Parts: sequence; structure tokens; C-alpha cells
Amino acid sequence: MASITSVELNYLVFRYLQESGFTHSAFVFGNEGGINKCPIDGNLVPPGALVTFVQRGLQYLEMEANMSNCDADLDEDFSFLQPLDLITKDVNELKKVINERRKKLQKDRNKESEKGTEGDHGRVREKERQEREKECEKDKEKVENLKEPEQHHENQTSGEMVTAQEDKLNVKHEENGALGGPEPMEICTTSITLPLEIPMSDVTVLEGHTSEVCACAWSPTGSLLASGSGDSTARIWTIAGGRSKPGSQDDPLNALVLKHVKGKTNEKSKDVTTLDWNGEGTLLATGSYDGQARIWTTDGELKSTLSKHKGPIFSLKWNKKGDYLLTGSCDETAIVWDVKAEEWKQQFEFHSGPTLDVDWRNNVSFATSSTDTMIHVCKIGDNRPIKTFAGHQSEVNCIKWDPTGSLLASCSDDTTAKIWSMKQDKFIHDFREHTKEIYTIRWSPTGPGTSNPNKKLVLASASFDSTVKLWDVEVGKLIYSLNGHRDGVYSVAFSPNGEYLASGSPDKSIHIWSLKEGKIVKTYTGSGGIFEVCWNKEGDKIAACFANNTVCVLDFRM
Repeated sequence: MASITSVELNYLVFRYLQESGFTHSAFVFGNEGGINKCPIDGNLVPPGALVTFVQRGLQYLEMEANMSNCDADLDEDFSFLQPLDLITKDVNELKKVINERRKKLQKDRNKESEKGTEGDHGRVREKERQEREKECEKDKEKVENLKEPEQHHENQTSGEMVTAQEDKLNVKHEENGALGGPEPMEICTTSITLPLEIPMSDVTVLEGHTSEVCACAWSPTGSLLASGSGDSTARIWTIAGGRSKPGSQDDPLNALVLKHVKGKTNEKSKDVTTLDWNGEGTLLATGSYDGQARIWTTDGELKSTLSKHKGPIFSLKWNKKGDYLLTGSCDETAIVWDVKAEEWKQQFEFHSGPTLDVDWRNNVSFATSSTDTMIHVCKIGDNRPIKTFAGHQSEVNCIKWDPTGSLLASCSDDTTAKIWSMKQDKFIHDFREHTKEIYTIRWSPTGPGTSNPNKKLVLASASFDSTVKLWDVEVGKLIYSLNGHRDGVYSVAFSPNGEYLASGSPDKSIHIWSLKEGKIVKTYTGSGGIFEVCWNKEGDKIAACFANNTVCVLDFRM
């Protein structure tokens, strides 16, 4: 009787999930929180768990079979490999199948009707949206009536093979919306070779979490690093200055464990989905799947538990002054909390779908985004939004105000990023160069009102099309398309001086890009998919949280 390996089994599970429509970015792939249901047993699972579970088989058989195709587009869909092929054929046979079907696929693409494809995609997305809305309603009831701890999903063992294949990295310099005219300039950067790899002597692996680590953030004032995980805990790590200690660090004295459930730590509802430090670095706020926000001291003491939401918290932010905390939830609302009084000050109920992200404009006004495609700008004390931005055609995953609070950037599953101004209703820029959902965006710490006022303000957008794009928001043009990842990009972060950008992906790699040259200057490959990357205030260390339950701290020097 023929046997089937775990890699092949996971591949079949991936295909099942993919064909069943489990591709919704804000929920399945959310590194800041999301609502997922396991399609097998129906249980709730934390952000990133499905990704961790289903991506095991892809990089082994499919990527190995495609290794010889150096000129192939690594971003393309490998749907021409069938599960039966993977089970019955070896790698050499798969290569022959790929070569034959690749040629046929290219011919079919040339004949394909673009209009029909877009229509089908729209119908699928609408069906997904309706299904997620129904799931969210059920999840709200579960959070309210939650009494019994649920069995936590078992940690997935890592059986992936990391290939030593060199990638040819292209940086495209193109103009926004340019049709016709000269082809975009392609700059062939140096392949990822040994000199670019960050050596293990410059890497500290922080161990202790027992489930995927979904969020991480450096304290703005010191050497503390916070991480949040699906194991119902957040941790505060003390990271010494200077060179990192090589290897793994699992000394319990190295971290404070912030438990979000008493007793057993396998209660799925207490997964930590998001966290944020206050401006002074004295308090850490965490958002959880149980709908509660918690405020902790740097000593690991629970200072406040804030309860009013009726669904998981997706996003959480301190205002600059530090007197208010803002939370956004699946219950379709946002709440401003009075931190000193330890109670809610105002609840904003303007969305018709889960609130996916929130961001302060100043100390009293903020923006919210939702699966309902809308963006609302609200102000404490006002009972209606002071501004509403409509223009996205699908759920808005992330919103960010620029350093001066005058421009708002947004990104969506509709594959676009947009720039909005309080002075007008319609967007002032509409960036459409991405080909798949855009998961997150970040502003550079440059331009007026920053510590780098003589450098141009830039917006970075990270997409499931495996690229990071840098935009000149003054003229509304694309500066660079950074192509180096083999999978979607979940997180990007600018260095404090605005000269470098770090990006992290489920392909297990962290790339550090020079914004001056538009190319990779350093890279690191870990042992799991990456959910978030962040720089410390000095700009000499980068932290990343991984799906294999670890946090890595990289020393960065040029």
C-alpha cells in the first residue's frame, strides 16, 4: 500500500482550503488579529494559525520542482500541479510536467478574457465577505458566552526544507498609472549570496512562547521588547545593548510572562492579537481574542483590564499624550478608554462590519477602517464621524496617518492603496500597481515634522503579490517596486533614520533594503513564517516574530 508523507498531506490540506475559499486576508492572514474557523473541526483558531498549518507542503515539492526554472516567475500560481501528481511522481517527473503545462498555461493566458476573469473574482470575493460576516456574528455570541476553555490547537512541527537556491532580484522603477511609453527600468541587483546573509553570531533567538508569535514591538525609550502570541501570553524581553548573544535564549529571567488567562494556558479565546507601548515606554497595552484590553507595567504587573467589547480586538493604539487608549473590534465598534479612570470614555458605532484597524490623528481624533470598505474619522465628544472616506471596493486592512496628521493612507483587499486629505472627500492619490491584496502600509519617518525633515516623505505598501512598493506621495508616483520575497509580505518597517526598510514574509526571510539604492543590503532566513518586523529606537536592532513560536533579534550594521 502506498504511503503519503506529512508534506504531501499538508499540501492536500492547503489545496482543500484554497479551493474552499479560505483566502481572506484580513482574517486568515492577519498578523494583528483575525477571526478564523478551522474548516475541519469548526473551532476558532488564532491569527496566522491556518497559515502555519497549510503552508508546510508548498516549499518542498512545488518549489523544488521549479528550482531549475531560473527565469520563471516565482510569483505565479502553481495550480497546474495536481495533488495526484505530487503523490505519484518524483521531483524529476514533476519538472517535466511543469515545463509542459507552463507552456500550455502561457498560451491559455494570452487568450483569456480579462473582463470575464475580473467578474468571476468579484463574485467569489462577495461570497467570501458574506460568509465572514456570518462567522463574525457567531463569534460575537461565543465571546459573550465563553465559559469553558477550548482545546488549543497543537503546535505544528516544522518539516520544511530550506533550499539554497539563489534568487535573481529585480527592482522595477516605474511611474504610477503609466500606460505605453518606455518600459520600466529593471535593475538586476546582486543575488542573495553569503556576504548579504546576517551571520548567526548577530542573531538572538528568543524562545519561550508555545504557539505562533503574532505581534512584537520595541519600547520607544529603552531596551524592552514585547511580543504577543497564540499561547495566551505576552512577554516583555530585556535586550542588552551592543552585540547580540548568538544562539537561543530561553532563560526565564530574560522575559516577563504576561498571562491572559489564569491556570491553564490553552484557552483559545485569550490569544494575544495586538499590542502597543505608550509614548513614555512605561505601559504596555495588549488586545486579546476575548475582547478585553489589558494594560501592564514594565514589571509585568497587570494594571487594568478594560472590558466592553463583544468580540475579539483587532487593533489597539495609544494616543501621543498617553491618556487615552483606542481599540477596534470584530463587534463593529471602536472604543476610547480613559486610562487613568480605567473605564471607557466613548464607544463609536459607525461601521457595518468588523473594525480592522484604528490610528490616532492627534490626541483627540482618530480614523477607523472596516470590512465594510469605509473609513471614518472620529473625534472624542462627537456623536457622528467628522469625515468619511468612501472609495475602496473591498475591506480596508490598514490605515496610517502621516507624521503630521495631514494625510491618511489606506490599503485594501481591492489591491489598491489610497491617500486621503481632510480637505476633500475623494482620495488625492490612488495607487493601483499591486496585483493582489495589500496587507499593510507604513509611512517613512521623514519629511516635515519628523527628525529627518530634509528627506522626502515616502509610503511603503506590502502585498500578497510578494512585493513592497515605495511611493512618492508628493507627486503620486511609484519610486521602487522591491521584488525579493517568494511569498506575500506581511510586515514592513522603516529604520529610524529613514534610510532602510525591513520586510518580513511567510517565506521565512527578512530582507533589509537600502532606500537610496532600492536593493537588498542584508537578509536573514529563519525557521518559520514571519508575521511582524520592527526596529529599535537606535536603529541597530531588528526584531521579528515567527510562526515557529520564536522571536529573533538581529544586529544591523552597515
